[in-house]
Amino acid sequence: MNQPTTQPRRVVADKVTMAHGGGGKAMRDLIEDVFTSVFCPPGMEDQARLMDPAIVVPGAKLAFTTDSFVVSPMEFPGGDIGKIAVCGTVNDLAVGGAKPLWLSAAFIIEEGVEISTLRRIAASMQSAADIAGVKIVTGDTKVVGKGSGDGVFITTSGVGVIDPSRDMLAENVQPGDVAIVNGVLGDHGAAILAARGDMALKTEIPSDCQSLNHLIEALLTAVPETRVARDATRGGLASALNEIADAAGVGIEIGEDVLPLRTEVKGVCEILGLDPLYLANEGTLVVFVPEDQADAAISAMKSVEAGLGAVVIGKATTKHPKTVVMRTLFGGLRIVDMLVGEQLPRIC
Repeated sequence: MNQPTTQPRRVVADKVTMAHGGGGKAMRDLIEDVFTSVFCPPGMEDQARLMDPAIVVPGAKLAFTTDSFVVSPMEFPGGDIGKIAVCGTVNDLAVGGAKPLWLSAAFIIEEGVEISTLRRIAASMQSAADIAGVKIVTGDTKVVGKGSGDGVFITTSGVGVIDPSRDMLAENVQPGDVAIVNGVLGDHGAAILAARGDMALKTEIPSDCQSLNHLIEALLTAVPETRVARDATRGGLASALNEIADAAGVGIEIGEDVLPLRTEVKGVCEILGLDPLYLANEGTLVVFVPEDQADAAISAMKSVEAGLGAVVIGKATTKHPKTVVMRTLFGGLRIVDMLVGEQLPRIC
């Protein structure tokens, strides 16, 4: 990570006050001490001025995405709101075949938040950015009164570049293509539930929060014909598959016996009457590849840590167009609909 060229100002308070959002010295101290000293953006102007060789490749496209993160609790086993903000935005770019390059980060901070908490969140964000190979280059900070927020909200936007040879769209999926996930399902949703302390669980469930751009690069290098990738965040795997089925006009069949689930996650779902297919993930994706490329895809995915659990879970079919079905452990077929309503609040 780049080091700041000057010694940053120091925050003298233990908690965020309204003065830290007032635009004066207190705000400047907060920004320089907690954020820019960690992120090291290129200057302190009102905009970042950026250049990368990938931009000038003939036919290359810019990819741009934005998302807001409102996790409760802000820190949990396997991650925190800062790590999710970086990984989630990186993954939104990567599943479209883009090389993520730059992120912005805007913070809405509730009065009374511990400065030490902000330091941990900022450090976590920079660590996640370093792992993904992206830079946090610009941002914003606002402070709201006590009771007007819920700790810290973060909005991140990301810019990446799509190589002209790539065309990853859900509509590209064809009958016979196989569906592959990179690892276990539902860990993030279960981790957040457990972290809230509402259940006396003996086993700690870690979130699967991780960036997936290196995994997708490995996959696309081995299987350029990859049809589509979709990260299974809010709404879980079920919603991601339904979106793909609808866009491609195909049916999708998956097998309950091959779905990768932790015993602990199954237990949480059984206790609360939840379906793990709808639990949120923050480091799990589903990809569709031609059937004859499935072995190459799994091998490439398993060459990266984020893909060690890669497994085929189903395939696209001409049957029941635009519908996802699951073959159950008892041999029957069950329709897997889109998530209706909100199954779990505040998970990303």
